[in-house]
Amino acid sequence: MDTDIAPAGVADFHRVLADHPRYWGERDLRSLHLLALVQEFGSTCLVARAEDGIRGYVFGFVTPDGTGYVHLIATRDDARGTGLGRQLYTAFAEAAERHDAQRLKAITSVGNTGSIAFRRSLGFEAEVVDDYDGPGRAMAVFHRDLPLDMP
Repeated sequence: MDTDIAPAGVADFHRVLADHPRYWGERDLRSLHLLALVQEFGSTCLVARAEDGIRGYVFGFVTPDGTGYVHLIATRDDARGTGLGRQLYTAFAEAAERHDAQRLKAITSVGNTGSIAFRRSLGFEAEVVDDYDGPGRAMAVFHRDLPLDMP
């Protein structure tokens, strides 16, 4: 099925929230979905649309120091294992470079082994940072330089 990756709009944001379990399963991460990201950083908040709806998305932005920060990335349950996550990361990296980003950054919980393995496969280096998300809340923090060259 053909998928088009394009900037997200407000309607896309609401569709993603309505279909939240299809992207995140039992984990309720709706509080991390910030409409302001789509409204203020629309060119780096992207959705992968197909005839059957939004198959995946990445919400992120570029910081003043030139870091493309991936806040959220998800693929719908029926799109996993298709390479869509890599396509979304590539599209985000290209958008971030258009805004003069020189590097990428992302975080995840230390127990999210799937996310850690996925980002490592994209060439990210990871480190566990104690208290990153508050006292006693260590996070895996990922960094890598741009461009995002992948085989």
